[in-house]
Amino acid sequence: MSITEGALTLSSESLTRAAAPALLSCATAVPPRRFSQEEAFALCGYSSSRIRQIFLNSDIDFRHFWLNPDDFIPNETPDQLHARYLEGARHLAGLAARRALDQAGLAASDIDCILVASCTGYLCPDLSTLLVSDLGLRCDIQRGALLGHGCAGALPLLQRASDHARANPGARVLAIAVEICSACYFFDTSMETIIGNAICADGAAAFVLSLNGRSAPASNGNGAAAPPCVLGFQSVLDPSQLDKVGFEHRDGKLRIVLAAEIRELAGPIIDRCLDSLLLPRGLRRDDVRFWVLHPGGRKVLDAASQFLGLAEENLRFSRRILREFGNMSSPTVLFVLDEVRRSGEPHPGDYGVLLALGPGFAAEAALLRW
Repeated sequence: MSITEGALTLSSESLTRAAAPALLSCATAVPPRRFSQEEAFALCGYSSSRIRQIFLNSDIDFRHFWLNPDDFIPNETPDQLHARYLEGARHLAGLAARRALDQAGLAASDIDCILVASCTGYLCPDLSTLLVSDLGLRCDIQRGALLGHGCAGALPLLQRASDHARANPGARVLAIAVEICSACYFFDTSMETIIGNAICADGAAAFVLSLNGRSAPASNGNGAAAPPCVLGFQSVLDPSQLDKVGFEHRDGKLRIVLAAEIRELAGPIIDRCLDSLLLPRGLRRDDVRFWVLHPGGRKVLDAASQFLGLAEENLRFSRRILREFGNMSSPTVLFVLDEVRRSGEPHPGDYGVLLALGPGFAAEAALLRW
């Protein structure tokens, strides 16, 4: 390559980064009470040894729940479940948001837009509005709520935040994904309910995003990359499978829907999503260094590894989050991203792909570059 060609390539890459929003921070929060799978099994009220083995063979060691085991009863009323969601979601969202602001070196008054994704409860005023007061955000802030995207919710959240940043250069967007899955607790002996109760947990994740990486350092001074830029998104929906994943209302409560067919449907829809994300940008899957996969469960990660041909090394961050926290629905993929960020492994030029499946039936992906 000639000097001229190199300069043109560098210029092109610089322009791409300059036109792409940057993730200035990524922070997480979980409830203070942590439960082993043995404790969670006892808490749920099951007694079957077969169900106990499902809990213990999940590749999950611990989960966090917004509840006090001393006064928890499995057969809570819808009002009690709603009260748990309101208290837990508000607390964890605020905690993750404050950490994201601190990490980005910003004050609450610096934020121009707040967005919140959640699927495990409904509030009016919505959670983003409640957080204006809780966080001390400006009264002229723009806000929005994304509801019902399930485990894939962080990706539409990131896309809406990017849309706002692109449309309003210089604006800083605070985005939060928060779920209180314990507020959707439903007790029966169907396999999908058992699996949901065996893997789901509570947590929140937040990030600050701005066009051109405003207020972000070029690097951390030790050779690690600057905050990643968000280069693009891809969604693929299969509406014929709407009934395969999500929540249904039963007895005034939310009951998880998690069809066994998802494992067979996941591979082809992931394939289409990744091809549409990478190929138009001249990228191959081998060009992706960091696979930030939502750990929906042990079998989901096993299937993704086999279908995508990923080495176990590519899944270590996702498996670690699953083991330590379980499946927290929408924030979980951001927990994986935070794990990648804190590892110090990304270097300038590295590509990363965020990928999650959710109701719709949908595959959602985002392309990052450090």
